Amino acid sequence: MEGKLFIFSAPSGSGKTTIVQHLLQTDPRIGFSISACTREMRESKEANGKDYYFLSVDEFKRRIQNKEFVEWEEVYPGRFYGTLRSEVQRIWDMGKHVIFDVDVKGGLSLKEQFGDKALSVFVKVPSLEELQKRLVDRNTESEESLKTRLKKMKFESSFQNQFDVILVNDRLEETFVKAHQLVDNFIEQK
Repeated sequence: MEGKLFIFSAPSGSGKTTIVQHLLQTDPRIGFSISACTREMRESKEANGKDYYFLSVDEFKRRIQNKEFVEWEEVYPGRFYGTLRSEVQRIWDMGKHVIFDVDVKGGLSLKEQFGDKALSVFVKVPSLEELQKRLVDRNTESEESLKTRLKKMKFESSFQNQFDVILVNDRLEETFVKAHQLVDNFIEQK
């Protein structure tokens, strides 16, 4: 079976991962596409093959050469993220639809690749101030990293109208309901 694909993209701190995790916990029809990346694993919080496939830069580049990725991006210098073809097929082989939690460029690449089989959702926060507050509250960013992320957020937000749907994450419980409606409606479409 080739199922449908749900692409959730957003600037860092917008809540896309929280939304995707909620959908995965409450909808057995979807399976999570685990991205590959070259960044270091966060101690005790992440597991290889569960959160990401952690690859060396050399291994990642070898897989690019072998055309093993549906999409990939060098998000920051020397820091690659991508979606392996085998990962999409793994989920389809389980009889499920695929859900992605990817950056904005990756989301647009996936939508371009899969067309009408994919629903692309841009998750946004109500304001730049709210995003900055969320990133600061995470307490995972240095001052320099925070500036870089905010600059990147402004750039990424300029692409929001290229997505099928813009989902404003203002009140999380309401956002969950809207996300479920999007999934249900898209699965029911022929």
